[in-house]
Amino acid sequence: MTAPTYLPPIAPGRQALIGHAVPLLRDRLGFLQDLRAAGPIVRIELGPKSLTVVNSHDLIHEMLTSKSHQFSKGLLFEKLKLFGADALPVAEGKRHLTRRRLMQPAFHRERVSGYVQTMRETAEAAIARWRDGHHLDLKTEMQLIAQSVVMSVAFTTNPELETARALLTSVDTVFKTAFWRALLPLPLLERLPTRRNRQVARAGEILREAVADIITDHRANPEAYDDVVSLLLAAQDETGAPLPDGDILSEVTGLLAAGSETTAVVLAWLFHELGRHPELEQRLHHEVDTVLAGQTLTAAHLPQLTFTRRLVSETLRLYSPAWLVTRQAIESVQLGDVALPAGTDLLWSPYTLHRDAALYPEPLRFDPDRWLPERPQPPKGAFIPFGLGKRQCAGDAFAWTEAVIVTALIASRWRLRPYPGASPRPIGEITVHPSSLRMTATARESRPIREAA
Repeated sequence: MTAPTYLPPIAPGRQALIGHAVPLLRDRLGFLQDLRAAGPIVRIELGPKSLTVVNSHDLIHEMLTSKSHQFSKGLLFEKLKLFGADALPVAEGKRHLTRRRLMQPAFHRERVSGYVQTMRETAEAAIARWRDGHHLDLKTEMQLIAQSVVMSVAFTTNPELETARALLTSVDTVFKTAFWRALLPLPLLERLPTRRNRQVARAGEILREAVADIITDHRANPEAYDDVVSLLLAAQDETGAPLPDGDILSEVTGLLAAGSETTAVVLAWLFHELGRHPELEQRLHHEVDTVLAGQTLTAAHLPQLTFTRRLVSETLRLYSPAWLVTRQAIESVQLGDVALPAGTDLLWSPYTLHRDAALYPEPLRFDPDRWLPERPQPPKGAFIPFGLGKRQCAGDAFAWTEAVIVTALIASRWRLRPYPGASPRPIGEITVHPSSLRMTATARESRPIREAA
């Protein structure tokens, strides 16, 4: 057996850059991309903290599957407990397994196919507000659509636009705070009555109040609902007792937050790329027009929208929303040839993994046809936009379905043209989002809609 390797305190040749963590704070995505050349596992210093960056897709696969029991979710997810200490996305150990088993039926592929009509109707109502020739803040528009979809499907509610925007602002505030608290962990500052801390406290209150109202209405009218909130209200813990109100509140709040962000940024980047590649936009329009043929979109149409799905896949690759994922070793563990003591903080980047030239030919080229079955595919573990193993996102089928539906609906009715002079940059915060993305909505020729046979 190969003797374990202990990493030096700082990656060779990068002391001047890493000592004060300036590159990671200023150009987070570029810094991590450059760091891939330093080796499969690299140790960096971030202020007083030492972080181990895992670059190898094989070692990431090992960490997330066969050795997943030796790691907790780490720094970033600890800070995301602002949404609730035991919600599924941040729960650990037995609590995570119990919650995942509880929530999984709501996101089973067969159940998701039953959500198509609600997803379609919700997205249609949102894009019906657009006007020909109007300029759109596309990231915000996609966030509002994604938030409305998750609220309509999971909570059977659809708030007024003003309320929806307030919720969206609150989610953004909490996400940004969690990100910076993970990147620059200063526990003392988190407890001081600063302006930022007051903002995040108020944002949390807005989210909890909105979710509490939803739960109250479900309790008062249980026969009117059959959704995720109903499932949680009917659930029992390991002792047979109903879930505490705080647990239900945490789960619903966490789901609202997650559902408002990741799919939204993928859709925003997808239409940005279509604006840059009109030949791909034409292919999308041709597929949507041919498959739908004037019919209302249904679940039966989704398997036929193959190019649409490849567009989503390529956007997930090039703009992986989860650019930074953390783990912490809960016991001494060997990862590849490297021995990691208990307490080691690790991070890895799906964004840089998916842009690795050793894994993807012409990695910076937006090429949806790289996902054609006859083309060479990346090795196992090299394309993991929703994670791997026991902590793979439980809502991956929901997100795929939603992204394909929204893409097809918008393409059937609108062209989105780049705003003159706009040059959006990827910004790594809680997700990879565009620095600014304004596009002009141009109506396509309307076609009469026929109900599917």
